[in-house]
Amino acid sequence: MLRNYFKTAWRGLRNSKGYSAINIGGLAVALGIGILLLWWVKGELSFDRFHTKGDQIYRVNGGFGTGSSLQVSGSIVAPVAAYAKRQVPGVIEAARVVQNYDMSPFKVADKTLVEEQSVYVDPAFFTLFDFEWVKGSKERPFSSLESVILTESAARRYFGNAEAMGKMLYSVPKKKSYVVSGIIRDFPDNSTMKYSMLFPFEILIKGYQANDYWKSIESDWGNWMANTYLQVHPQANLDKIAKTLTDLHHQNNQYDQVTYYRLQALKGIHLYNADGTPSAMQEVRMMGIVALILLAIGCINYVNLATARATQRAKEVSVRKVVGAGRQHLIGQFLAESTLIFLMALLLAVVLIKLIEPVYLELTGKTQSFNLFDPQVWLVLVGALTFTLAVAGIYPALVLSSFEPLKVLRSKATAAGRGGAFRKALVVTQFAFSTALIVGTLIIGNQLRYIRERNLGYDRENVFGFWMTEDVGKHYEAIKNELAQQPGVRAVTSASNNIISNGNSTGDTDWDGKEKNSMFIIHPLAVEKDFIQTFKLNMVAGSVFTGSRADSTHYILNETAVKNAGIKDPIGKRFKLWQTEGTIIGVVKDFHFASMRSKMEPAIFYYRPTRNYGRLYIKTTGQHAPAVIAAAERIWKRYSPDYPFEYKFLDDDYNSMYKSEQRTGQLFNFFAGIAVLVSCLGLFGLATFTAQQRTKEIGIRKALGASVTGIIALLSKDFLKLVLVGILIASPIAWWTMNQWLQNFAYKIDIQWWVFVLAGVLAIGIALVTVSFQSIKAALMNPVKSLRTE
Repeated sequence: MLRNYFKTAWRGLRNSKGYSAINIGGLAVALGIGILLLWWVKGELSFDRFHTKGDQIYRVNGGFGTGSSLQVSGSIVAPVAAYAKRQVPGVIEAARVVQNYDMSPFKVADKTLVEEQSVYVDPAFFTLFDFEWVKGSKERPFSSLESVILTESAARRYFGNAEAMGKMLYSVPKKKSYVVSGIIRDFPDNSTMKYSMLFPFEILIKGYQANDYWKSIESDWGNWMANTYLQVHPQANLDKIAKTLTDLHHQNNQYDQVTYYRLQALKGIHLYNADGTPSAMQEVRMMGIVALILLAIGCINYVNLATARATQRAKEVSVRKVVGAGRQHLIGQFLAESTLIFLMALLLAVVLIKLIEPVYLELTGKTQSFNLFDPQVWLVLVGALTFTLAVAGIYPALVLSSFEPLKVLRSKATAAGRGGAFRKALVVTQFAFSTALIVGTLIIGNQLRYIRERNLGYDRENVFGFWMTEDVGKHYEAIKNELAQQPGVRAVTSASNNIISNGNSTGDTDWDGKEKNSMFIIHPLAVEKDFIQTFKLNMVAGSVFTGSRADSTHYILNETAVKNAGIKDPIGKRFKLWQTEGTIIGVVKDFHFASMRSKMEPAIFYYRPTRNYGRLYIKTTGQHAPAVIAAAERIWKRYSPDYPFEYKFLDDDYNSMYKSEQRTGQLFNFFAGIAVLVSCLGLFGLATFTAQQRTKEIGIRKALGASVTGIIALLSKDFLKLVLVGILIASPIAWWTMNQWLQNFAYKIDIQWWVFVLAGVLAIGIALVTVSFQSIKAALMNPVKSLRTE
């Protein structure tokens, strides 16, 4: 019986080649792109879920303030981990991760490379997390204080195919060698932590000892520097642990009585920010909706065409019923036909996926290919097929099997009317989806353009920078003077960090009038005397640094820092940063030194005449930039030949900060375009079928003098009415959805009315072009031939 069902279904498909091609082609595209999107969504949702202890691991986030003044950070003070393990009930293990900025570059033989993903970790890091070991022992990861663990790719970069275990890796800045004591697999795509070199945290402890002007790392409750992960007992009360950690902080830092701690589940770190607001989760939801829309549009196309063909199938069904076929047999027959179509579409979808996989990997930044031998891939494939078949296959089978033989054999009209209203509703739904996606594409594009073009509060045009080595820093004044004499150089200055993304932060501050329970995180930046003038930062009050000895105790705050501190008339007021008492000499207008997703945060400039500033900036005229870069490289090689010369323009730095947003925009545009294309394919098939059904009518109208334009308008107006209804339904839904997406940005565009008008015009234009092709073809047909059509 089943074999006969599929044999009959195959014969039917061969007899309706045009219908079959449109149906299978549309489904293949919808399934292929929809499956790719679902694969991406599944990958995003799988982050950090491969650790066997993952359900027990939490990151400790620190925060203070409420409402608009709320600040929450994933980095906290270092002592929390040790105290938590010793004194907090329910905590089983603790591990810290601190970014390593002071060891790169590294040298092996004549090869010198810069490593940006180098970190210090506690030994417990390797028993807490399940990163796969190739060589070495996770129980005793570090053989000594001077040891390092490499990933496989890092080992290959330095040692090629030679054995890396036991070999020495030389840190150029530290002038020390570290022995390779372990090799682990590269961190997976779905890991929030991605490092290439891991050093013992003990190095930080030894080099961070208490003295006359500083504290030890295990007693410094003011320097927020460590990502801290806790393994807690499954039955532990998380709120109680967080409260205990908060109390410990207050006991050990009398100046900070406002910090509180909260625990964030490891599996939620990728999807949510430290303050609990969505980060990647917003994109996951958006792309998941687009995937379902794509599959839904494919299903709508199939249902529309299948029910529209009811007229042609009516006699077939009636004859089958007359000769004894039961309804259950007919449902089985039509489901077999749907299954055959969907299986063929799935096969083509897999081929399509493999063809566009390079584009997909480039758009998403993923490295894991779509492997048909992966059980997870088949889970997505079978899930998508089952969903679409259940949604699209059952209704047509029920409609086609429900005809009453006597009525159908007596009149075609009965069959023709079946499902008409439902088909119209599906076309409306289809173009509501398409219009919403067009609106989303326009708004995302506008927001990304706004980010690129927004005034940051400083001048980054034609400025490039590079990190200074110790040797370059020692000769900074000579290098600055030499660079300043180069043609095309407008200014040379330096700072302790990157102005684009100053991640340094501290809560170790004090000032006159500070309330007992008042505190905020501030971002310090040590700058040279002409830094503010070079970047054209606007002074709201006071003066800039002059380079005098007195400037070593002078501070310049931004407007947000003054506001958070609650200082009235700040010029001349006392301010203490870390252990240095000083005076506020100026207030700079707020400027952006972080992502536009974040609200403006407090910043402070300070001047240190003897400091080896970290990053040197050169402002050029633009046209002379290549010559200036070449001159800077020659000077670099003179003073620091062992280090590679690596520079970046601020515009490139800024754009890389929004790589995730740009990728989201590209992904959305690509998949939204595919969804609109699939919608058009379904509308094209429906228009083709409608034109065939009205062939005689068209012939009669032409014989009576109807023009080609009139025929086109006749065939198009019904579809355009449905598209217009779809636009009206989609507009408020699209507005609400995109407004939710924009909430992730502290600085965002206003959604303008013209976006919806433009989206509507585009949707109508696309529909008109799609329908008109068949309408023109039908209108130009010879009326004599049309009237002969049965």
